[in-house]
Amino acid sequence: MELFVPGRICLFGEHSDWAGGYRRQNSELEKGYTIITGTNQGIYVRVKLHSDSLVLKSVLPDGSRAEKSVPMESAVLLEEAQRGGFFSYAAGVAYQVLRHWQVGGLEIDSYKMDLPIKKGLSSSAAVCVLVARAFNRLYDLRLTIHGEMDLAYRGEVTTPSRCGRMDQGCAYGSRPILMTFDQDIVGVEELRAGGPFHILIVDLNGKKDTVKILADLNQSYPFARSERDREVQEYLGPVNRRIVLRAVEALRAGDAERLGRLMTEAQELFDRHLAPSSPEELRAPLLHKLLSFPEIQPFIWGGKGVGSQGDGTAQLLCRGVEERKRASEIIENELGMNTLPLDILPAEKVTQCLIPAAGFGSELFPAAKVAQKELFPVIDTDGVAKPALFINVEAAASCGFERIVLVVRPEEKENLKRFFGEPLPPERFHRLPDHIQYYHNRVIQLGRNVKLVVQERPLGFGHAVYCGKGELGDQPFALFLGDYLYRSRREKSCLEQLVEVYEKTQKTVVGVKRIREDELGSYGVVAGSWIEPGSLLQVTEIAEKPSVRYAREALRVPGLSEGEYFGLFGLYVLGTSIFEHLDHVIENGLDVAGQYELTTALDRLRAHEECLGYVVEGESYDIGQPDRYLKALRAFRKPRDGEKKKRKKGRKKE
Repeated sequence: MELFVPGRICLFGEHSDWAGGYRRQNSELEKGYTIITGTNQGIYVRVKLHSDSLVLKSVLPDGSRAEKSVPMESAVLLEEAQRGGFFSYAAGVAYQVLRHWQVGGLEIDSYKMDLPIKKGLSSSAAVCVLVARAFNRLYDLRLTIHGEMDLAYRGEVTTPSRCGRMDQGCAYGSRPILMTFDQDIVGVEELRAGGPFHILIVDLNGKKDTVKILADLNQSYPFARSERDREVQEYLGPVNRRIVLRAVEALRAGDAERLGRLMTEAQELFDRHLAPSSPEELRAPLLHKLLSFPEIQPFIWGGKGVGSQGDGTAQLLCRGVEERKRASEIIENELGMNTLPLDILPAEKVTQCLIPAAGFGSELFPAAKVAQKELFPVIDTDGVAKPALFINVEAAASCGFERIVLVVRPEEKENLKRFFGEPLPPERFHRLPDHIQYYHNRVIQLGRNVKLVVQERPLGFGHAVYCGKGELGDQPFALFLGDYLYRSRREKSCLEQLVEVYEKTQKTVVGVKRIREDELGSYGVVAGSWIEPGSLLQVTEIAEKPSVRYAREALRVPGLSEGEYFGLFGLYVLGTSIFEHLDHVIENGLDVAGQYELTTALDRLRAHEECLGYVVEGESYDIGQPDRYLKALRAFRKPRDGEKKKRKKGRKKE
């Protein structure tokens, strides 16, 4: 398995992580608040299982390679961790893993590292997160990202390192996050950038003593004994909270100019309140020479120090990509400082969907011989008879999707081309009632966004999804079950609910619903831990049609009644990484009776990246079986209260 973990840069709120920890002794202190984001640079590793040892192969800063191996024994790992040095971080995490799980070893080959060391970008934390993630994924420990972050922190504090709780936020990757620190409780909220932010990280080529900075500032805690202590607590408390929360607003709004001004303000207040507590280290002549350098001012909105501050690293928020390039040239040529680019980009929107509609419908034979099950008629809530497939196409169109990809059987392609592309002859069209003429035109209109893809052989749902790869490109997409219908209990449709979660989190989202134990044989079943109780899960396992015994042992979710589980709802929002996992499933012949299941690929995906389960406020109906088709017909014929009111208003207008 290959893994990558970036460094992290603290945009705002340095030192507030440990300051918030002092609330254990002094509850009147303010909580800590910080915004961090992953860097473009990081550590790249290949990992595999090892029978009994922790083996670390790494590229050193001078380009040479080193290798070290220690047995997976608690006493040996603890001794190695407490010795200090680069390998100690891996040993510290391995020691913590052994305290809680029975595992073997790992071989970790760090084949590339472009993350600067000792520059305030948390290279040590990135190592700890990598080792925690490697154990989690290879041994399937079923930790969430927050769990990996906590394991990495416990591993790092096993070493002589005096890291704060924010450092392991690099576990969240390139996404900006707001972290809060209250005693030992760490809160994480992922932030959605409203626009692009182009940052330049500058290595000041100076020296700083982080241990001394921390020691000097810690003297002001937990209780203020002097005016200097009150200054420190004021900045790391109320002042920091105000600046960070304003920065969150600017980040969400995409307001780079405002965010740059806040960086400059934060630095000025830092210099006023905190620098006098450690003047030898925080006077920072190189940092201030850079921030005030006249030649770069036309190209930046603002800037500040990074991490513990001092003459380590600085960050400049530039006015654009070209302005960043110009500022970088000036800094490197005239100040002799190295630079690195960092981009915070807007969240991806979902603008397309995939609807596999290539099933035969053996349970609905002989009717399925005349029409495929996805085209069976349903009286929709507006009283119009529609093919089931078209109801889902309408749902996709209502979300503003620009591309709707249908995966169909070879013999059905021409039929669907006619349905979506050929208008009725005029003599037939004019015989339609007015409101049905509207739907005739709507079918043709929506058909312009429909792309047809053929699944040549019936190799399962996962294979049908894989067939759509060429049409979807590298953008996220919503996925329907073609022989399902969906009915929301909210104003937002079931699809809109999932899209909203994806666009907020930028993570794979699978819809789930409560099912009974006697339904386990009909569903993929999801287990996980709550992120938002009752609403949003971190998925830790997906099992296709599990046995009752296995479900009771491994798939229970806290908060559900006895005999209840979460089954897949039949709606998904996926990133294109799903195709890598489908490719693995297909290439390695991981089929079930000749059928390649999507759940197999999804379970592999959730072991490689974060996957969420959202409890959809609605119902899904499988129309592939007679009794369930009948249930769907009854459900759609009965309008919701809001729909009843709309119909009454419509009739009054007529």
